Amino acid sequence: MTNQDLRVGLVGAGKMGADHALRIHERISGARLVAVADPDLDRAQQVADTAGARAQQDPFEVIAASDVDAVVIASPGVVHEPLLLAAIERGVPVLCEKPLTPDPKSSLRVLEAEEARGRRLVQVGFMRRFDAEYAELKRLLDTGELGRPLLLHCAHRNPTAPPGFTSQMMIFDSVVHEFDATRWLLGQELTAVSVRAGRSTALAAEGLVDPQVVSIETTGGVLVDVEIFVNCGFGYQVRCEAVGERGTALIGGDRGPVLHRGGQWGGAITADFRDRFGAAFDREVQRWADAARRGEVDRAAASAWDGYAAAAACEAGVQAQASGQRTEVELVDRPDFYA
Repeated sequence: MTNQDLRVGLVGAGKMGADHALRIHERISGARLVAVADPDLDRAQQVADTAGARAQQDPFEVIAASDVDAVVIASPGVVHEPLLLAAIERGVPVLCEKPLTPDPKSSLRVLEAEEARGRRLVQVGFMRRFDAEYAELKRLLDTGELGRPLLLHCAHRNPTAPPGFTSQMMIFDSVVHEFDATRWLLGQELTAVSVRAGRSTALAAEGLVDPQVVSIETTGGVLVDVEIFVNCGFGYQVRCEAVGERGTALIGGDRGPVLHRGGQWGGAITADFRDRFGAAFDREVQRWADAARRGEVDRAAASAWDGYAAAAACEAGVQAQASGQRTEVELVDRPDFYA
């Protein structure tokens, strides 16, 4: 297929799906969108029209279509498992937005299906692995320029949470990225999660405890703290500082120059995740499409195993929220298939 465009079917026409549709149509070479599925056919049609694709309601019809070579899943996580299983059964590559599935048990079923198929097909959309700043931080850690890593200090801030956003979603929808980034940056599994909450912002909806501090422990003894604040009010920020034996490195500073004038200083702050990680999304999807055209997966990307490990950490995080106690992350042994 290397001399032909990858024909992509998109499942989910919400904010993330619409963003991917435009990305594939305008910025990804060697791929084109042919179908968009969403239960809301009008919404599917609006997104499909941006890329000259057809609109359908049934996602399984898109996955099974003879003119679809690969699938992007951007639907809510609760429906991911049957969609992934259908794609694996047909043998088509899948880029699945996080989460792989909402819980580790269902994620394991996806792993088992992929292993039974005998071919890696699933990539999970943890786009930070494709961000230039995160890539440089990983290089510094891998080369040992900072010495052995001792601590990671992280902050994940959103300007405002959408209606219906819950404290549990702070773990499943937000800190899930820190779980994956920690595993990837350090090359270590997560062993335990603790969650603490103090004074909540007046901007939080009733019942939402915001901000919270999540503490993560790893197999290598590195301690990680994450400030998750989904109603910070001023913009979108993701920061990570690695503390090593011989130095520190901080990524995620505000975009643009820092100005000093008139007794003030300041700079630009990104408005949302698409501004901050737009280039990372582009690289992620381009590399996924390139690998799919070769009949391969991008081994630098997050695998189904990584999605499972993140789901297990999320489950421990939500339990820690509820109990106020340190909660261990329970993982099965990693299959050789994902080595």
